[in-house]
Amino acid sequence: MDVEQLLLELSLDEKALLTAGEDMWSVPAIDRLGIPKIRVTDGPNGARGSSLLGLGDATAACIPCGSALGATWNTELIERVGVMLGEEAITKAARVLLAPTINLHRSPLGGRNFECYSEDPLLSGRIAAAFVRGVQSQGVATTCKHFVANDAEFERRTISSVVDQRTLRELYLVPFEIAVKEGGALGIMTAYNRLNGQFCAEHAELLTDILRTDWGFEGFVVTDWFSAGATEESARAGLDLQMPGPGRYFGASLGQAVREGRVEESILDEQVRRMLKVWNRLGALDDVLEGEETSIDREDHRALAREASIDSMVLLRNEGVLPLKREKIRKIAVIGPNADRAQIMGGGSAALRAHYRVTPIEALAEKLGPNVEIVHERGCWTEKTTPAIQTSDLKGPSGSAGFDVEFFASLDGDGSAIATRTGSDSQLLYFGPPSEDLERGAFSIRAKADYVPVESGLHTLTLMQAGRARLLVDGECVLDGFATPPPPGEDFFSMISEEMEVTIELEKERPVSLEIEYSAEGAVILHGVKLGLRPPLDVDLLGRAEMAAREADAVVLIVGTNADWETEGRDRTFMGLPGDQDELIRRVTAANPCTAVCVNTGAPVEMDWSEDVGALLQIWFGGQEMAGALADVLFGDAEPGGRLPTSFPIRLEHNPSYGNFPGENSEIHYGEGLLMGYRGYTTRKLPVQFPFGHGLSYSEFEIGTPTLSSDIFSVGDELEVKVDVTNIGLRPGSEVIQCYVSPRSSRLIRPERELRGFLKVSLAPGESREVKIILKERAFAYWDSADPGYESLSKRGSAVVPAGEGPSHRGESGWYIDAGFYEIRVGRSSIDTPHSLPIEIKEEVGPLPS
Repeated sequence: MDVEQLLLELSLDEKALLTAGEDMWSVPAIDRLGIPKIRVTDGPNGARGSSLLGLGDATAACIPCGSALGATWNTELIERVGVMLGEEAITKAARVLLAPTINLHRSPLGGRNFECYSEDPLLSGRIAAAFVRGVQSQGVATTCKHFVANDAEFERRTISSVVDQRTLRELYLVPFEIAVKEGGALGIMTAYNRLNGQFCAEHAELLTDILRTDWGFEGFVVTDWFSAGATEESARAGLDLQMPGPGRYFGASLGQAVREGRVEESILDEQVRRMLKVWNRLGALDDVLEGEETSIDREDHRALAREASIDSMVLLRNEGVLPLKREKIRKIAVIGPNADRAQIMGGGSAALRAHYRVTPIEALAEKLGPNVEIVHERGCWTEKTTPAIQTSDLKGPSGSAGFDVEFFASLDGDGSAIATRTGSDSQLLYFGPPSEDLERGAFSIRAKADYVPVESGLHTLTLMQAGRARLLVDGECVLDGFATPPPPGEDFFSMISEEMEVTIELEKERPVSLEIEYSAEGAVILHGVKLGLRPPLDVDLLGRAEMAAREADAVVLIVGTNADWETEGRDRTFMGLPGDQDELIRRVTAANPCTAVCVNTGAPVEMDWSEDVGALLQIWFGGQEMAGALADVLFGDAEPGGRLPTSFPIRLEHNPSYGNFPGENSEIHYGEGLLMGYRGYTTRKLPVQFPFGHGLSYSEFEIGTPTLSSDIFSVGDELEVKVDVTNIGLRPGSEVIQCYVSPRSSRLIRPERELRGFLKVSLAPGESREVKIILKERAFAYWDSADPGYESLSKRGSAVVPAGEGPSHRGESGWYIDAGFYEIRVGRSSIDTPHSLPIEIKEEVGPLPS
C-alpha cells in the first residue's frame, strides 16, 4: 500500500485511533481503508499468543531463556532461533513479537536477568541483532526492550535510574544501538522506569535525539504495558503507540490534544507514518493474518530448541566425571528439587504454555532404558510459594487426569455450566473470562478431582485467590476465602492473594476428594485460584538423598531455583540457592564422588562448594528441550557448548553494584559507573568464582599466537585479528575466541579491558581453523561527556593559585579515541587471555560520527 496516500485519506480521529491499542494484544483496524488489525505477542521465551503468564489454552515452542541464549555466544544459531520464533508468531496471527529483552546483568539479583542476554553490551547487542534479523525475516517485527536502564524490578514503575552520560552511552545503550544498526530492529519498547528523573516514555533525548537522530532508527516506539502517563510529553518525545488499549493518553485523548492545539497534527502524522511504514514493510497491509491462534508442534522446531539448549550449557568444572559412562552404570541416583520438575523458564510476562514439558528424570529414563535402575530423592524443599498439584497426580470424575472444571455465568454457580474443561492442574488462573460466553468479574467455577497421596503424614494445602474461593476436602470446607478473604500477595504482579493454608493428615494411597468453588466477585484482570500442596516435611530428606547417592554408581544432582524466585515483578534478595541445597550438594558429593551437579537457574548463584564437586554444569532455564539436551550432554552424545555470558562472583558483596542496588528514596544510582560486571572485577583485580566467558569442553583446544593486520591503527581502518585454533582432543567440540582491548593509558578513566570481538568455532578432532575478528573505530573509543564551561571556571579567582593538574577539557561530547598504545588480548575468558599484542594509534580522533 501507499503509506503517504493512506495518511492523506485518514481522518484525524482515525489517525489518533492508531496510536493506542484496541485491547490487550492488538492495534485497531481502519476497515474502510483496508488497514488491518495488528496483533502482538510476548515474548522472549517464545510466541505465547494472547494469554498472559502462560495461563491460556494455546501452546507454543519454548526456547531457552535469555541468559542461556547469551551463553551460546553463537549468532548464527540465534538467528535461526529468531526465524523459528517468527514462524511461531505467525501461527498466533501476530505481526509483532515483544522481544528481545536486552537490558544488562548489572546485579546478580536482578529479577529478570534470566530474560536478558549478558552483562556485556557487545555480546548482548550481537545476540540481539541476530535474534532480530531472524524474527523479522518472517514478516514479524521485534520490539527491543526495555529502553533503557531497566535492570531491576524494585519500584520498577516509578524508580529513577541515575546514570551518568558516559556510562549510559558505553554500556546500557549499546545493546539497543547494535540491535538497531546491525539487526535493523523495527520496534523499541520503552521502560517503566525514569532515567535521570524523566520517564522513559516521555524522554525526548532517548526517543528522538539518540534513537532516531544519532542511530537512524526508522521504526516505531511502543510503551511497556500500562506505563503511559502523559499525552503531550510522550507525543513530543517520540512515542508512537500506547499499549494496551483502550488508550488513556493516546488514541482519542491524543486526537483531542491535536484539536485543542496542544499537540501539532504533524506530530500525529509522523507517529502514524512510522507505524504504517513498519506494517507495510512486514507485508502486513497486504497479507492480512486472520483467524484463530494455532499451536503447531514442529519436529524441526524441537530439534532447534534442543540444539540451542545444548549449545547454552556451560561446563564450569570437570574432574573426569563427565561424560558419564553408561556401560558402567546399573543404578543411577537422580537427586534434587529440580530433578522431577521441568523448570524450563522463569516467571512473569515471558512465561508461556510450552508444547510439552519433560522432567530430567523422564529424559534420563528414556536415555538409559529399562536396564538401568533410576532412584530419585528430592533432597530438600525450595519453593517460595506452594506448588500446584500436577495434572498427572489428579483424576477428575470424568476419568481424565487433572481437574474437571465447570464454568457458570453467575457468581454463585447456579444454573447449568456454560463450558467445561478437563486435564487442568490445580492452578486455575485466567486473564479475563476463560470463555467467550462469560463476562469479566461475573462468573464462577467448580473444579473436582481425586488426589492419591504417595506417603502418609501431615500435608499442607494452600489456596491463593483472585476473587473469592473455598476448598473442600472429602466434602468438608477446610479453606474459606469467601468468609475470611486473605490480604493481597506479591505473586502474579500482586493481583492474587497471599496463601491461605491448612494442615491435614492424609494416608498413603487413600484417595481424597478435592473440590474448589470460585466466584469472580471482585476480580478485575486476573481471575481464578491456585491450589497448592506440600507433602510431609518431617522426613529426613537430606539423609535419604545421601543414602541414595552412596548406593548408586553415579549421581545426577539437579539444584536450582524456579519461577517464584526468578521472575518479573521482584528481584531476588540473596544470591544463594534457596532451601538446604548447599548442604544437599555437600552431603551428596561427599557420599559419591561420581556426581554431576547441574544448576538449573537463570542467573548466578553462590557456589562456595564448587571446588569440592567432580563436575559442575550450568544448564539455565533451558526451554522445552532442556531435559533431553541435559541427558545428551551428561552421557556424551552432545558437547556442552556454552560460555558464561556473565561473571559468577564468589560472594554477592563482591559484585560492583553492591551498595547501589536495588535503590532507595525512588532512585537507583549506577554508582559503579563503567566498572560493571567483569570490567569491575578485572580492573580492581577481584577474584571471581567463574569469570565472564568461561566454559570447558569435552575436547581440548590450542590457541595459536595471534597476528594483527597492522601494528598501527588509523581512523577508517579495520584491524584484522587472526589466530589459528586447533582441536587437539579426541572429540568434536567448540571454542569461543574472545578479543579484549586494553588501553595502556587514557585521558579518562577506563576499564582495564573490554570485550571488542568474539567468534565461536566448531572443530573435529585434529581440525584447525584460522579465526578472524575485525575491530573498527569503536573498539578503541570511549564517550566523553565534555565540559564546555571549564575554561570560564578555571579562570575564577586568583591566577596565583594553580588550577591543579589534569587533562584539558573537551568542549563537545562524543566518541573519542586517544593517541597511544593499546593491548589486543586474545583468549578464552575475561581473565584467561594469554596472548597480548600491542597496537599504536598515532593521533587523537573525535568526535566520531554516530
